[in-house]
Amino acid sequence: MAQISLTFPDGNKRVYDAGVTPAEVAASIAPSLAKASISAQVNGKHWDLQWPITADATISLNTMKDDAPALELIRHDLAHIMARAVQEIWPDVKVTIGPVRDQGWFYDFDRAEPFTPEDLGQIEARMKQIINARDPVRTEVWDRARAVEYYRGRGEPFKLELIDRIPEGEDLRMYWHGDWQDLCRGPHLQHTGQVPADAFKLTHVAGAYWLGDASRPMLQRIYGVAFKNRDDLKAHLTMLEEAAKRDHRKLGREMELFHLQEEAPGMVFWHPNGWTIYRQLEDYMRGRLRQAGYKEIRTPQVVDRVLWEKSGHWEAYRENMFIVEVDEEGAKEKRINALKPMNCPCHVQVFNQGLKSYRDLPLRLAEFGSCHRYESSGSMHGLMRVRGFTQDDAHIFCTEDQIEQECAGFISLLSSVYRDLGFEKFDIKLSTRPDVRVGSDEIWDKAENALQKAIESLGLPYEINPGDGAFYGPKLDFKLTDAIGREWQCGTFQADFNLPVRLDAEYVGEDGAKHRPVMLHRAVLGSFERFIGILLENYAGKLPFWLAPRQVVVASIVSDADAYVHEVVAALRKAGVRAEADVRNEKINYKVREHSVGKVPVILAIGMQEVEGRTVSVRRLGETRTETMSLDQAIATFGFEALPPAN
Repeated sequence: MAQISLTFPDGNKRVYDAGVTPAEVAASIAPSLAKASISAQVNGKHWDLQWPITADATISLNTMKDDAPALELIRHDLAHIMARAVQEIWPDVKVTIGPVRDQGWFYDFDRAEPFTPEDLGQIEARMKQIINARDPVRTEVWDRARAVEYYRGRGEPFKLELIDRIPEGEDLRMYWHGDWQDLCRGPHLQHTGQVPADAFKLTHVAGAYWLGDASRPMLQRIYGVAFKNRDDLKAHLTMLEEAAKRDHRKLGREMELFHLQEEAPGMVFWHPNGWTIYRQLEDYMRGRLRQAGYKEIRTPQVVDRVLWEKSGHWEAYRENMFIVEVDEEGAKEKRINALKPMNCPCHVQVFNQGLKSYRDLPLRLAEFGSCHRYESSGSMHGLMRVRGFTQDDAHIFCTEDQIEQECAGFISLLSSVYRDLGFEKFDIKLSTRPDVRVGSDEIWDKAENALQKAIESLGLPYEINPGDGAFYGPKLDFKLTDAIGREWQCGTFQADFNLPVRLDAEYVGEDGAKHRPVMLHRAVLGSFERFIGILLENYAGKLPFWLAPRQVVVASIVSDADAYVHEVVAALRKAGVRAEADVRNEKINYKVREHSVGKVPVILAIGMQEVEGRTVSVRRLGETRTETMSLDQAIATFGFEALPPAN
């Protein structure tokens, strides 16, 4: 039998018969390792302990101490265990697919009746029985004809369609968890008892079209979360409870910020309070950009398809664009335009007006640009994913030699803005070339190397995110962490060597010849809509005083104090504070409760004692104690707190 050489993490090599499995490798080293192993990494790929290794390779063995592979296996096995439980309880249910996702998994089912919360409890109980049975997990590779015959005999049409989608010549791998079988790439654990029975929970059910196609059957998707132990599960469920309290859609209603409706799906109707937050944030960002040397511009909303074809967006992004057809007077056919999904090509048009010199670079052009992108109805979510949005967008036109300094300047700006807005921590990911892209590999090499060199020169940690770059260039993505530990991708910095070529951007170099600039795409907040949603959830609606739409409510305790209430409001407004009066004939405790629900940061209670002493009784949101201030002191205090962070 042929021999192969396996290289271990410490550099040692061992020779085995070709076809040896990682389970056999582990057993050859030590019985304890064989017992502890759950999977392997073979040539960097996650490998089932049962899969044969047929050629020389590098290998490392995973145990439950290795978080990433352990959690992947636990969650993937639970998807199968859940599907098995569903079919054991309801044999007529058809199964489809069940991938792993962040914190858990989902599985889609075809069932006539909707699943209920009571059903989820029943499924969970059966899953625990399957886990406790410690049923073996085994795998085989089948030929296509055998797999088709098997699923046809079992009446599983969705599995038959999945087989049709698998390329000819690719293995069809079958897995059994006990007697229950599924078509799956794997890998999996070795028996159901390796899944922790007290560290998972089924969370909810949602509708999902088969393969995401609205013309296909509507299925029922059951979601679950899973971790390595009960404590991690408990912490996650606590976080979900906290997230539900912080849901920006709920806060949007309570604080009267915005609404969405069917007549304009994915488009935000901003109410006065919400628009106040928006404008405060926009004014703050405008000041920061001005200080950082950006020049603000404005470009059209509707642009002819010719420009989108030149830029490459028509080919790469057409399905996400809103098309506008216009009957031009005297034209033989309609003129096809698009609502801009992004600002980049328009910014190149501004750069191209007039001759540019190397002395003009770097040229930083900023726009609070309104964009529109088609998002499927199922993917839209409050402010977090919309069809109409405004970016704090900018493009820097520079030379290759200036990329590093511009990257450093941008990260300094982004760090400062995030701190001002209450986010101390962010991570950086370098996203490299996707499969669908424009430009040569040589240009992509140059762009990726430039970004990598820039981030490494700053000494900042980063991760590679392969294949997730924009279609025109690689990018740095900045993920901030909120108050309950969730990550949000907001800022981005992208190096683009392609668009200046496609749109014929040039500058005159020091040598008198014409050169192509590098175009750096960058945003700090991303979109205002989404970032406001993140802010609301991060602060649970209790926004910093300078951002709060309603900063102070001056509430009367008795009607005889009404005149002084209005005097206080007028004085606060003169000092730049967003103040309002509440002189309704209601008890002060009722007023305090109502304005607390609306997340008003400060309530000033005014009774006759305050009138006579020209004072105010101060109650801050979330505090039970009150403080007495003179009117002058209150005006100075809240006038100062109303100022945005210094620009």
